[in-house]
Parts: sequence; structure tokens; C-alpha cells
Amino acid sequence: MGAHNNKNPFDFLANPERFMAFSRWAAPMFGAIAGVLAVIGLILTFTVPEDYQQGDTVRMMFIHVPAAILASFVYLCLGIASFLALVFRHVLADAAAQACAPLGAAFTVLALATGSLWGKPMWGTWWVWDARLTSVLVLLLFYLGYLALRGALDDEQKAARAAAILALVGLINLPIVKFSVDWWNSLHQGSSTLFAKSENRLPVVYAWPMLVMSLAYLSAFGALWLVRIRALVWRRKARALALKAAEA
Repeated sequence: MGAHNNKNPFDFLANPERFMAFSRWAAPMFGAIAGVLAVIGLILTFTVPEDYQQGDTVRMMFIHVPAAILASFVYLCLGIASFLALVFRHVLADAAAQACAPLGAAFTVLALATGSLWGKPMWGTWWVWDARLTSVLVLLLFYLGYLALRGALDDEQKAARAAAILALVGLINLPIVKFSVDWWNSLHQGSSTLFAKSENRLPVVYAWPMLVMSLAYLSAFGALWLVRIRALVWRRKARALALKAAEA
């Protein structure tokens, strides 16, 4: 009875064997889904009609917007995993945080790069210190700060704790990224997804490629995240065995 009462809802995160069994088939499944959706999404991307204002440059939207969505979503995953690692001391939660940070940084770089490529013909410049662009740049700095802290300290536990605290502080930036175009005057267009006001929503002909590409990005992240967590679990097991052998 006492042992049962000590359990909490996040105990499943502390079971590496259960995770490894799940991820063994889930990672390739998500990878396959991502590949199929990416092919379909790219076909749709290059077959949709030109926009009456943006012309062919509208196709950049299907690469840029999903990357921007994933940049924030992955940071949310980083924040949640960091919270669980910090509060409940779950090893797998810490591995999940460590594994997703480089992926989130990559999505953020992709969002900024494609945004610049799209902004040049639309705004006439590669970069402006717009509220949305600046807050996404700050998001990238939080990712890089997290990675730097993980690598800067020799004590892995201290590094994990310091990085987790930084990740939680960075969550403050997510609503700024999301609502910056509503709170301040911005060159960046407002939301045009399914959740936007009806007059701002994308036409169906553009909404479908956007949805498919977003799901492709999400599936790819899921596959890569699981693979990276698995690699960290194996690495930590190998390190524990090496320490045990050295002590023997």
C-alpha cells in the first residue's frame, strides 16, 4: 500500500525499458509517416496556383510556417521535460529535454532563414527588427543558451539543473512569439491558420499543403526526438557500466 501511494502520474517517464520498447517501433513509424507526408506536401506545394500578390514566393510559406510552428512547439516540449526533470528527478525527462533542444534550434534556424528568403521580395530587405522576428531570434538564443549550459559544466547534474532553469525562464518568450503581431505594429502578417478569424484564414487551396507539411514536420520531429532519446539512454547505460567496471 505504501509503495502504491508513493507513485505519481509521471512514473512512466522513469521506466527506460518501457520507453525503449515503445520507441523501437514508434520512431521508424513516425519517420515513415513524415516521409509520406513530406512527399505529398511538396507535390501540393509546387502545384498550388500562384498568389495574386506574392506570385511564386507564396510557396515559401509551406516551408517557413511549419518550421516556425515547430520552433515554438519544440520549446514547449523542452520546457515541460525540463520541469519534470527538475521537480520529479526523472532521468528520461532530462534525456527528453536534452534530446529536443538541438532539434528545436534547427527548426528555429530554418524558420529564420526561410523567413528572410521570403521577406526579401515581400519587404525589400532580408531582416527587420520586427517584434515577431526579434522574439524568434530570442527563442533561438534560449535554445543555444540551453545547449551551451549543458556543455559548459563538467558536473552533469549541475549542468542539467542550470539548463532546466534556463529553459523554464525561456517559456516566458513563447506567448511573445505567438502574440507579438497582435500586441505591436508589425510588418509580419498575423495568424492565418484554422484558428484565425475567418477573414484572415488561408484559402483552402493553400490550407491543405500547409496542414500536410505541418504534420510532416511534426512527425519528423517525433521520429528524431525518439531516436535521440534512445541514443542518450544507451550512452548513459554505457557510462554507468564503465564506472561500475572501473570501481570493481
